[in-house]
Amino acid sequence: QVHVEESGGDLVQPGGSLRLSCEASGRIFSLAAMGWYRQVPGQAREFVARITRGGDTKYGDSVKGRFSLFRDTAKNAVYMQMNSLKPEDTAVYSCYIDVAECRGCVPVDYWGQGTQVTVSS
Repeated sequence: QVHVEESGGDLVQPGGSLRLSCEASGRIFSLAAMGWYRQVPGQAREFVARITRGGDTKYGDSVKGRFSLFRDTAKNAVYMQMNSLKPEDTAVYSCYIDVAECRGCVPVDYWGQGTQVTVSS
């Protein structure tokens, strides 16, 4: 089993910054990718960003140039630096990992519980 835990959500003023953390633990043979989605109640889940095992990053159009991903492979962790935050960034941010639990195993996605980010004055 694999456990994913996020942290760092908070209330911040427009224009401010936050750093979200996501750390995976458990039966992890190899990580294919780690990333973030976000969701506002009543709306569809939105892709935010992801980083692959090779270090390739991809960002959603609404966060390009403002959000950045960093990782610590030794800790199976990924961090998302969020700058120039806007009220429309308010959402629950959920981390996912795409992990193979053994050699030859098909990678499976695991999700965290989510962390609330609120951007408001």
